Amino acid sequence: MTSIPPPPYTHNLESLHGTHAQPARTRRNVRRCAFSSYVLARTAAFNLVRGIPHGIFSLFFPDDCRICKRALTEWTRVPVCEACLNSPVPLDAEYFCAVCNTPFINAYPLDEKGVCAACRAGLRGFDHAASFGLYEGPLRSLIHLYKYSGMKPLGRTLAAYMERALSIDERYDAVVPVPLHWRRQWDRGFNQAELLARHIAKRRGIPVLDALRRKRATATQAGLAGAGRRRNVAGAFVLRSNALRSGAKHDPRLTGRKILLIDDVMTTGATASACASALKRGGAMSVSLLTLARVDRRWRP
Repeated sequence: MTSIPPPPYTHNLESLHGTHAQPARTRRNVRRCAFSSYVLARTAAFNLVRGIPHGIFSLFFPDDCRICKRALTEWTRVPVCEACLNSPVPLDAEYFCAVCNTPFINAYPLDEKGVCAACRAGLRGFDHAASFGLYEGPLRSLIHLYKYSGMKPLGRTLAAYMERALSIDERYDAVVPVPLHWRRQWDRGFNQAELLARHIAKRRGIPVLDALRRKRATATQAGLAGAGRRRNVAGAFVLRSNALRSGAKHDPRLTGRKILLIDDVMTTGATASACASALKRGGAMSVSLLTLARVDRRWRP
């Protein structure tokens, strides 16, 4: 009697699982493998979508403007309308400190050279400071979207605003961003000051120096007065330099250089002062601070 050959699928599975594999168990294995493949494929697809940069995603899936809430009518790299992108206005006040650029409601805090009490007391580690605007309104909203929502494409626009606060004739040798502690940068995914610094350095044709390191995490500065902020960041910043570790007194990248220090927001200037002091200990000739915005600490009735 002629024997009937087994079905093709049985033969193939036997070749994979052994000549004595049981059909029922084999079918369960097939279903399990198919299910596992589906789960893996779905997980991979989810991770792929999650990994798409926000700008690219918004380009194909327009949203409402995150500031004014009006519907976006054009494809955009960030969910902010053109009107809101162009709405921040430069800092305007009748009285400024000639060094730290702090606005005042009258000239009483300023001496005959236009310098405020904090700068006269030597509490500023930097030589000069400039900010584009006040940390309020649309500018504050844009900074929050950039800083806390990971909208990195906003960095180019915000850096262009910052450049408007710089003198065209002023020349710098290098740009240094204020560093984040590694845990904070890990949580946020990037250092907002570093990205702004790279845009500004490219526009100016000067290098970005990774010259500073935040050696310890500091408590949040919110709610602290000026003295408390200075104590909070005292000793938090050190030079990141192989030259210093080999015994040199100064960092050759900084020696005799005019440094432009970059941060996103200035409140009292304590963080920037600590960074500037570290840069000068490393040999920097001068340190100027440039921020996108500053907190308005003027008292208004």
